[in-house]
Amino acid sequence: MRKTLLAIALLSITPGITLADDLAGIYKEAVKADPTYAGAKAEVEAARERVTQGRSRLRPQVGLSGDWKWNDVDVKSKGAGIPNNDDSYTAWQAGIQATQPLYRPQNNAASAQSEVGLRQAEAQLSLSGQDLMVRVSQAYFDVLLAQDSVDYLKSQEAAISEQLAQAKRNFEVGTATITDTYDAQARFDLVRAQQISARNDFEVALRALQQIIARMPSALAVLVEPISLSLPEPNDIERWVEQAYKSSWEVQAQKANVDLAQTALDSARGGQKPTVDAVSGLNYNSSNGSNFGPGSNTRSFFAGVEFNYPLYTSGNLTAQVREAIANKTKAEQGYETTRRQVAQNTRQAFLGVVSGLAEIKALEQALASNKLSLDASKLGQEVGVRTQVDVLNAQERFFSARRDLQRARYSTIVNQLKLKASVGKLSERDMETLNSLLRAPKG
Repeated sequence: MRKTLLAIALLSITPGITLADDLAGIYKEAVKADPTYAGAKAEVEAARERVTQGRSRLRPQVGLSGDWKWNDVDVKSKGAGIPNNDDSYTAWQAGIQATQPLYRPQNNAASAQSEVGLRQAEAQLSLSGQDLMVRVSQAYFDVLLAQDSVDYLKSQEAAISEQLAQAKRNFEVGTATITDTYDAQARFDLVRAQQISARNDFEVALRALQQIIARMPSALAVLVEPISLSLPEPNDIERWVEQAYKSSWEVQAQKANVDLAQTALDSARGGQKPTVDAVSGLNYNSSNGSNFGPGSNTRSFFAGVEFNYPLYTSGNLTAQVREAIANKTKAEQGYETTRRQVAQNTRQAFLGVVSGLAEIKALEQALASNKLSLDASKLGQEVGVRTQVDVLNAQERFFSARRDLQRARYSTIVNQLKLKASVGKLSERDMETLNSLLRAPKG
């Protein structure tokens, strides 16, 4: 505890360093706070209880019944010489009965259905967990990108402001025309307007992250410089697609949905078959004596087998079977749609990583080239071979290249996560590895 407080104190007094939320911490909060993931966990618990319910339909059922009644009887005779009779008495009865299903196809199907339902809920939970990692990362880097845009526009504003001040000084001493001042002022005003939109985008991105973790995040840790990202392993798009067919949680959840439809069909067909139960019970009846006769105590025990068979249900059972067949066909088509969509998502994520890495390399070179161009333009302006417009254009290209480079890095990282999620292999360890590429922002 003392070491933790000391570390916080040192960070708080170290120039240029601020405490920040990192990706790992944000993700841990999301696991606890995200309602979508919490709902998926609750569904698994509900599915486990449905399994218990389904299994119970195959096991013995024991019931206890009983009643107590007070009877008041008033008999008015219509025959000659037969007296009226008016009396009251009490009676009660109690019984216990046990039933053991011997042959109930519908119950067997219902139990199997609950087992498949649990498997589907667990697959959905795993899918939700993978989705949460991607959503948190996407929201996190959206905030960083929005912050970068704000920062780059501030830097651009400062650079243009310097050029504007220089243009005014040069105009005053007669070494430049008023056109340079107007051009710099126009660019300055445009950047100020762009900052309003950038700050709005930043606020929207923050609110999106807040929606996941149920609090407003503080300053976020940023990517280290330089950063090295790797190609997918294996670097074969079709092998990733084949793996997605096998291990994607989305595909597995949809396959469980097909199995659910099959068990529902089995249950509907089971409703057309006979049922056989073993039954046994003990009953006890007691009534007080009255004018109608003496009281009695009766005990009876029974044991046997019950048989039921639906002979005619006005088409209800056959309609249920046809409905279940149609639902199974629908589930199968949904499964095929999911397979195709997962394949498309996998290819898209793979290509996003590969092309993103190529774009990052190109933008890194472009940034270096634009930096040289900017320096050369500034030097050329000083010696009179470049105009202020040339400098402003070079500055704009330089800041644009910096922003585009960060956007490409964030997009490539998220596509790496999406690619692993598409084959069901994204894990908390991947989040920790990614978190190691972040550092606290400089104040």
